Parts: sequence; structure tokens; C-alpha cells
Amino acid sequence: MRSDERKPVSVSRRIKTPAADIFRLLADPDRHSQFDGSGMLRPGASNRVIVGVGDVFVTKMYFAAMGDYEMHNRVVVYETDRCIGWEPGNPELATNGSRWRFDLTPDGQNATLVTETYDCTDSPENVRDAVDNGNAWLAGMTKTLERLDQLCTMQ
Repeated sequence: MRSDERKPVSVSRRIKTPAADIFRLLADPDRHSQFDGSGMLRPGASNRVIVGVGDVFVTKMYFAAMGDYEMHNRVVVYETDRCIGWEPGNPELATNGSRWRFDLTPDGQNATLVTETYDCTDSPENVRDAVDNGNAWLAGMTKTLERLDQLCTMQ
């Protein structure tokens, strides 16, 4: 495998909303299905707002090949109004080595550059192959940031 294939993938979007307002949405797992661009997240999980590294939140998911399932996401990065990230897994299988992360960079008055990153560099080869080293998620990530932008401007 070429070394450049094992890099995280990212998408960015400038959203005309302060970072603190965007972070509040990202830190509330029960809101994630409202801006998910993959079409896989389902409402219905009941979680507390994330307050730091080590928190675990549950997402209800659906994927045609797997049906309905849940992911238990352990927060691994947390800096208020700046970044938040987690490792998805489940109680039976632990994690698969992948991580999701959102970075928020102030970009002018009341605007934020939001970058979503998917990192599977530590995942087993079968996981990296299944998601084309993360490239399979790029369209959904782009849609996520579009939906997050729409959600922010509606509030």
C-alpha cells in the first residue's frame, strides 16, 4: 500500500455562525441525526451532552448491508468551541481504529471554518479497503457540513 493512501480525509466549509454555536450542536449527540449527511444516523438515542474526553454516546444507525444497529462512540478529543472527536465502536467488538473529528476555526466576525475529518489510518486493512481509505465518506461529509450550515442559519 502506498503511504499516501493512509492519510485522513477531510472536508471544510465556512459557516456564518460563531464557533460556540456550532460546537453546541456537535457536543449534543441527540442532534447529530439532524445534520448527518451519510443518511445512516437515526434519531432515538438518548444521550447527555458531551463534556469531555472519555464520554461515551450512542448513535442509532442503519446500513442496508447490516440493518439497524448502534454505535458506542468514545470521545477522544475535546476542546470547547475548537474541536471534538470520537472513536466509534460497539460493546461486543470495541473500536475498528477509525476516528471522526470536527475542528472549528474562527474565520471573521461570526463565521467559522468547520473541518470534518475521518481517519482510518489505524484501522485494519479490511476496514480501510471497505471505505476506500476514507474516500467513500467524502460525499457524506460534504453533505454533513452543508446540512450543519443550514441548521445553523435556521436557528
